Amino acid sequence: MGDRYVLLGLASARSEWFRAVAHWCNGASIPAEFVKCLSPAQVLAQLAGGRRFSAVLVDGAAPGFDRDLLDAAGRAHTPVLAVGAEVALPVAAVLTPGFGPDHLLDALASHAAPVGPVDAAVLDPVAVPEGPRWAGRVIAVCGPGGTGASTVAIAVAQALSGRVLLADLKLHAEQAMLHDGRDVVPGVQELVEAHRTRTAPPEEVQRLAYRVEERGYDLLLGLRQAGAWPALRPRAFEAAFAALRSGWHTVVCDVDAEVEGERECGSADVEDRNVMARTALAQAGLVLVIGLPGLKGTHGLVRVVNELVAFGIDPAAVVPVVNRAPRSPRAKAELAAAVAGLTRSPLAGLVFLPERRVDDLLRDGGRLPPVLTAPLAAIADAVAAPPVPRRRGRRWGEPERIVPGSLGTLG
Repeated sequence: MGDRYVLLGLASARSEWFRAVAHWCNGASIPAEFVKCLSPAQVLAQLAGGRRFSAVLVDGAAPGFDRDLLDAAGRAHTPVLAVGAEVALPVAAVLTPGFGPDHLLDALASHAAPVGPVDAAVLDPVAVPEGPRWAGRVIAVCGPGGTGASTVAIAVAQALSGRVLLADLKLHAEQAMLHDGRDVVPGVQELVEAHRTRTAPPEEVQRLAYRVEERGYDLLLGLRQAGAWPALRPRAFEAAFAALRSGWHTVVCDVDAEVEGERECGSADVEDRNVMARTALAQAGLVLVIGLPGLKGTHGLVRVVNELVAFGIDPAAVVPVVNRAPRSPRAKAELAAAVAGLTRSPLAGLVFLPERRVDDLLRDGGRLPPVLTAPLAAIADAVAAPPVPRRRGRRWGEPERIVPGSLGTLG
């Protein structure tokens, strides 16, 4: 068999164009083979199966047609052609409903490649849509449970000037409780849903945040329950996070200290579960790791710092913060020496926050005392410019996972 197009289709079984394309292929009106899929899961399985496809034809209104499906097609080096009157996602081409075989062949000739009897996979890099021209800085606050990291995140947001957003990106979100929030909608789930198939305008994104007038920042509420994380598709969340950076000068992220992904533990589900923390920490110019004094507190602080550095965060951007620190200069010096001796890389410094009762202030919506905010403001002001998102490098000699289909396949 000579060269021909191999098309992957996604639409409802009753779609007119879906049936028409199948008829053209079966009747040899166009030199193509058509593989019909009725769900996004079938499309993802086909793309991950190693077979080479010329293009994906998808109904622009099909459920599940979103950024993550586009990302899967991009990783398989397969262009996406959408059928619909209005398609907001960055696809290779848009076909109007009622298109004919000539229109389809013209689009394929411009954007797709025929598949021969034996055709190696194309290994050229896939073009990545250009991000926003301007992006605000990101400050991430995390730590082992029970260290007061969420309260410190509030103190950081209060201490900063300009347009500041405090984003609750924890699986077990607590900022609504700490701000005595009566409403839990909208929040991060609505933000991500707004970016699943399009890019929400800035005014729509800003309406999803609540103004905390007394402390001078905006608040994005988190998940309503931890089990809602599967709704946060990775590419949609990345687009939503980029929108946050475009709308505020500084985004303070209250995140978990869990950064395991498929590379670390072999589970794609774990990586998706940790997408909020992994995305925020990878783009943060400053990462505050909150710990407590004492044997267990020091152990937890050092463990998180070492895990973040192993994840790929620049040690110069990581600052340990000892909450409820002792008053004694000798005890502080011993803590500093212990942290410095147990961390694997030299860090930017160490911050001590004194013990203060803030429950009443949090309940009443009052401002936190300067003794908590001033040291954090001094550290945060040292972050001059937002960094380029980092990707973990691979040491020479380490095994690297081979993605199915990346080495070439039979057509």
